[in-house]
Amino acid sequence: MSKKMENTGFICENCGKEVPKISNGSYRNHCPFCLCSKHVDNKPGDRASECGGIMEPISADYHFKKGIQIVHKCKKCGHVMKNMTATETENEDDFDMVMKLMQ
Repeated sequence: MSKKMENTGFICENCGKEVPKISNGSYRNHCPFCLCSKHVDNKPGDRASECGGIMEPISADYHFKKGIQIVHKCKKCGHVMKNMTATETENEDDFDMVMKLMQ
């Protein structure tokens, strides 16, 4: 599936807010309000996980090529994964929340 086809809005299963699609040419894989995601990948982009649990943000790291990444941990199975933050787009990630994760 192409990123263009995956770039759709959704309702966050954690906070219930409506999350619009991203406008910077990428696709959104987490809520910009609570920063939670859904466990759908085993490896980034493979959509092979059958878990479906809520991935909660546990920290954030800086990568020199990818920028700030949110570290998510699945509340159901414990799987840990990194996701790039949504920047330079409409409805960017809550920057204050991301900074708190980096502390």
